[in-house]
Amino acid sequence: MLDALRSSGCRILHAPDPKYPPYRITFETRLGERMGIMAYAFTITSVVTEGRPDDEARFQLKYGKKTGEEYEIWQDPYGLYTTLLLGINHEEGYFVAIDPVLHSPTKFYISLEFKHRHIDEIKASGWHAWEREHRQTRGDEGPIEVLVGGLASSFLRYARFEREALGEDQGHRYQLATQGEFPLERLELASAAGQPAPAESHLHALAREFQLSPDEILELIDKRRRLRVAVRGGVAEIHLMRALKTVKGVTDLKSLDLDAGGDVSLRYLGSRPLLIECKNVRGVTTSSGLAQIDFQRTRASKADSCSRYYSPSDFDVVAACLHPVTSKWEFSYGVTRELDEHKRCPGKLASNVRLDPDRWRQDVVWALRKALNA
Repeated sequence: MLDALRSSGCRILHAPDPKYPPYRITFETRLGERMGIMAYAFTITSVVTEGRPDDEARFQLKYGKKTGEEYEIWQDPYGLYTTLLLGINHEEGYFVAIDPVLHSPTKFYISLEFKHRHIDEIKASGWHAWEREHRQTRGDEGPIEVLVGGLASSFLRYARFEREALGEDQGHRYQLATQGEFPLERLELASAAGQPAPAESHLHALAREFQLSPDEILELIDKRRRLRVAVRGGVAEIHLMRALKTVKGVTDLKSLDLDAGGDVSLRYLGSRPLLIECKNVRGVTTSSGLAQIDFQRTRASKADSCSRYYSPSDFDVVAACLHPVTSKWEFSYGVTRELDEHKRCPGKLASNVRLDPDRWRQDVVWALRKALNA
């Protein structure tokens, strides 16, 4: 990691003692950008393991003795350090990284496998992102996760990526990983030179409270990853509300700020209240071009692993936001009761949802009518 940073023109400000992981490194880039990382780094091996495919490489999350206890992956509450969780093959000069938020808490020892074809892609292009199914316990169907990998020349890009991607859903994590190089994060709260501030009477009440211009607030959201993550979900819901307001026959339209039970409530042609859940699709489509949803909660109750999954009665319609795939705030709609049942958890819905044309359409009226007749 130190060699990779130095080769990218960085000046190391603090190098850790390799005997004491995780590794805290601070450095300055050639453009004067100062960064800090907390790296949970492990060794990648390609040793053939009995009962596993021959075309796999892996690394183990392994610090200290195997106790079975859960270990929290540290995140800096002040946002000064970026947490990395990765495996490194020093001999072949590449790394593979996983989402530290999705894997916290974790148990030691957990093995992370990936295919040789992904290594080939990393070596060919220097940077590669892909999806895999995340399994927390044997037999437990976990959420889809996005992995990234790169050569030593891409390590600085990876640190910037993880800084940007903290807390993002996996669809937007993939979108960030494939969008190209990341610009420097420079928060500038001063107004652009030569541009007069808007008149006080035209300012939003929140702008007056913050004593910032609207442009400064937008810049703040753009440069603070946690704010951007929180706002992006709200943006999808606003676009959904706008789309629903144009539908003839929709009344009593309300946005719900609840932890469960749907994001939007409405009536259609005087019907009972219908609940709609807004979900982002994954950034990767199927081989046949179908969009997909990782349809489950991020965490489950320790007492009930099936609590991760949704029930058909939780809401009536799912509005799948296609932005991670199309870069447009558009939606495809499906009826909850028509989705596949979870194979292991009776009464729950499967987590891997494909937007097949038989059960999903970009016509909300079609979905509302089916929900009322279900």
